[in-house]
Amino acid sequence: MSRRFTAIVGREGDGYVAFCPKVDVASQGETVTEARDNLAEALTLFLESSHDDEIERRLSQEIYVTQIEIEVG
Repeated sequence: MSRRFTAIVGREGDGYVAFCPKVDVASQGETVTEARDNLAEALTLFLESSHDDEIERRLSQEIYVTQIEIEVG
């Protein structure tokens, strides 16, 4: 079975951090691709090792990813 998750990837120092807000799991890498791949591995490990109650609790949370525009200056 496969699942689809949203990942947010951002530059941090000399590398990249990938974060999945739905289950609060993050990883990092030297490139965007490496950070994304490492996050996929971390998500797999989380899903394989966590108790079903913990997974369900995290998956049932409502998470919204949106943009906000503000006036500056």
